[in-house]
Amino acid sequence: MVQKKTVVVFGATGNQGGSVIKSILGDPKTAEEFKIRGITRDTSKPNAKALEAKGVETVAADINSKDQMKAAFQGAYAVFAVTNYWEKMDAPLEKQQGQNIADLAKEAGVQHLIWSSLYDVNELTNGKFPNVEHFDSKAAVEQYIRDIGVPATFFMPGFFMSNFETMINQFSPNKDWTLALPMPPDTPIPCLDTGDDTGKFVKGILTHRDTTLGKRILASTDYYTPAEIISLFKELFPRAGANAKFVQPSKDEYKAALAAAGMPPKAQEELYENMAFMNEFGYYGKSSLEESHS
Repeated sequence: MVQKKTVVVFGATGNQGGSVIKSILGDPKTAEEFKIRGITRDTSKPNAKALEAKGVETVAADINSKDQMKAAFQGAYAVFAVTNYWEKMDAPLEKQQGQNIADLAKEAGVQHLIWSSLYDVNELTNGKFPNVEHFDSKAAVEQYIRDIGVPATFFMPGFFMSNFETMINQFSPNKDWTLALPMPPDTPIPCLDTGDDTGKFVKGILTHRDTTLGKRILASTDYYTPAEIISLFKELFPRAGANAKFVQPSKDEYKAALAAAGMPPKAQEELYENMAFMNEFGYYGKSSLEESHS
């Protein structure tokens, strides 16, 4: 019997990592080829125990501790690595987390690191939008991975569809459902169903190592504009969404709404720039999704 290859999955109980595990184990072919080692903070939690019941080896490790993570890399064939900028909103910390992962992958001889990355918005926009740190910090790690020569593929998740669950709201005085974003209504947004589709893309990367090494895989099912999203909302909810609409607030209006929701000033500016850069420069630099779907 051929020994299974070990795939280390960070964020095993989260949306991205959980989707990767579900996709690999849900396909008889990849379930036969790979075994999963899931990294989580607490292996005693119910979500971790549920993974163990499916045959996943769970390992407790703090992503901030290189020493704690080291053992998890031993004997690993591949690693899917994802970080969470929004937990601390600390770009230098996220960079260090990613660099530690890259260093450990190189030391352990990992054959395929799959890094959950994003574009460098500051570079893409020639400095016009310098504060989208949750993109730029991941891009910096991507460059570090390339620089130290770890064999890697860069999974580039699209805009999470789940975000729209909180972005489409009812506003006074008519309580009409409204999507308010600081961009024109025809701005293309590459969308991703994180829970269902992350794993499908990553499984494809994993099983096509030779053709994906060094490449960016644009992980989005399709581009949708705000106008199209509102149209879909009306179709899904014909009664409640009869008067649903899209509005384009000014920068000050958008940031004021974020402030009212409890966002600190730094996050207000970052989220504004995150939305604003998409129309002029494109979430993926206006790249087609065709190659990533092939």
